[in-house]
Amino acid sequence: LCKIYGYSKEELIGVNYREHTNRENYRKAFKAFNQIFRSGTTGKLINYEVFRKDGVQRQVEISATLIVDESGEAVGFRGTTRDVTERSQMEEQLRRSEERYRTIIENIEDAYFEVDLGGRFTFVNDALCRSIGYSREELIGMDNRQYSEKTVRDLYKLFNKVYRTGEPVKAYSFELTLKDGHTGFCEISVTLIRNKQGEAVGFRGIARDITERKKHEEQIRYLATHDVLTGLPNRVMFREILQQNIEFAYRYGQQFALLFMDLDGFKTINDTYGHDIGDHVLMTCAVRLRKELRASDFIARLGGDEFVILVKNVTSIKNLTTLLAKIFSTAGMPIGVGGKEHSLTASIGISIYPQDGQDKQSLMKAADLAMYSAKEKGSNNYQFFSMGIKSHFRERTIVEEHLPSALERDEFFLEYQPKLDLKTGTITGVEALLRWRNPELGLVTPMRLIPVAESSGLIVPIGRWVLKTACMKNVAWQRQGLPRITMAVNLSHRQLLDDRLIEDIKDVLLESGMDPELLELEITENLLLSYFPRIINVLNQLKGLGVRLALDDYGSGYSSLAQIRHLPVDTLKIDRSIIGNIPANRIDMAIIEAILGIGKALNMTTVAEGVETLEQLEFLKDPFCDEVQGFYFSRPVAPEVAAELINSRRFQLTK
Repeated sequence: LCKIYGYSKEELIGVNYREHTNRENYRKAFKAFNQIFRSGTTGKLINYEVFRKDGVQRQVEISATLIVDESGEAVGFRGTTRDVTERSQMEEQLRRSEERYRTIIENIEDAYFEVDLGGRFTFVNDALCRSIGYSREELIGMDNRQYSEKTVRDLYKLFNKVYRTGEPVKAYSFELTLKDGHTGFCEISVTLIRNKQGEAVGFRGIARDITERKKHEEQIRYLATHDVLTGLPNRVMFREILQQNIEFAYRYGQQFALLFMDLDGFKTINDTYGHDIGDHVLMTCAVRLRKELRASDFIARLGGDEFVILVKNVTSIKNLTTLLAKIFSTAGMPIGVGGKEHSLTASIGISIYPQDGQDKQSLMKAADLAMYSAKEKGSNNYQFFSMGIKSHFRERTIVEEHLPSALERDEFFLEYQPKLDLKTGTITGVEALLRWRNPELGLVTPMRLIPVAESSGLIVPIGRWVLKTACMKNVAWQRQGLPRITMAVNLSHRQLLDDRLIEDIKDVLLESGMDPELLELEITENLLLSYFPRIINVLNQLKGLGVRLALDDYGSGYSSLAQIRHLPVDTLKIDRSIIGNIPANRIDMAIIEAILGIGKALNMTTVAEGVETLEQLEFLKDPFCDEVQGFYFSRPVAPEVAAELINSRRFQLTK
């Protein structure tokens, strides 16, 4: 006791204990001793604080009993004192630690739980109750009844792994059913609980509600794999599905078809009416196409007006062509655009697994090539991939490689085909026709040249060169004393819609000194059909320059008389495909007569292209065609030969 208090025996004897503590502890001690005095039982004072002689405060534990004399009268107390300062400090630290722990557990946003080895909850915090909708009383003792069978199996595997390995598992996500019946998503991290002997007695873990995160992830996944406009799967998802179908078809020996589809008239609508209308057309087409497909088939939008359709388990081409007919019919259904009903056509390229390719790249390339082949053959058409198509596009690629440098290397030249007055046989004009001679490719035909120039955009600078060269040649012929004749130059749709077209023509006329009346610019009927709402303004500007305008290949398209009458066109050129059927096809002959009647009614000059026989010439005299052009008189010829023909003045047109 002297050691605990720091006093000697002599200093302690006769001293009241109140002198070694403060007032609060004195009252505490007095109350305890008083209880012992009244009850006569042994008592304990725990955490009774005393002050040593050196002023240091200590925690002591006192056990005391009452001392009585022979007569049984209480005369004092005896007891033992134990210094429990260190133990009290540890207990206080533990209490504070437990308090901090409990405060953290109850206030964290994440759910905390403890379960026994049977999976029954032994402790939960409020966050867990809030997240799944059960109270503490409902959860304590509850097992896995709130989970689905799949979740129960997955959680069993998870906890069993923690039990066997002793290693914690972090961020395991699973689906669970909430008390209100809704489905949520949870992410848990689990560790093992061991007793003092190191034996596993349960599990503790942190759970986090990730339902909103899952929704965001699903939304991000959807946006990454679907087209925002149409809601169809996009190129990313299409490639995944295509790979899965390749693996499935390979495993089970099946074949499937890949259809690449392009809307032929979409660009016209987009350019004419704006992107909002264009988006409406795409969404409408997407909805209609999806309805025509089987549930097992797959449709995606690759971008722009291109769609791809994957037709599973194709057993016969007949069944596939039936589907194609439905697709063409669906694509051609009228759509309300700008207050009017518009119908589109489609071009479709088809590749078949496994004969046209056994991997994604090969199948997609084959279908893409077939689609472009379909577009070249005209609208509302489909083409199956073939080696001929592959060869054609390989040749096209070679042309694409050489074309950009052709202008710089001066590889282009013009030939001129005369146009004759049908009554007099006089040459009234010539048509300038582009030719290309390449050192490696040789003479490249217009059929090989023009499509590549169009698609690459090089037709604009090439067309500018043609226009300038033709006008210069016309003026040169006049300076040689040749008669004044018209010079016809073809304009492509790219040129016609080029912002600099008007300025380019002004510059050429000024530089060459050519009379604008002698320049005749030809546009095709199909071009008129595609760009009618925009084209009138451009044509009016061209007429403002004083040049002549001709509608080429008339009769090959479906333009109406109402459209023709609003155009500032001077000449109708009847398409050679119709002329070529004279005299075998009486329907085409009737069509020619009708066209000539239209031209006369609208006060236009009519020209028959592609005249190659005397029978054709004689027929055209009767309906009073104005002018003729074709191999019967002259093929396209070099400038010097054309000059000789012009100088000869006239051809003999009689029998």
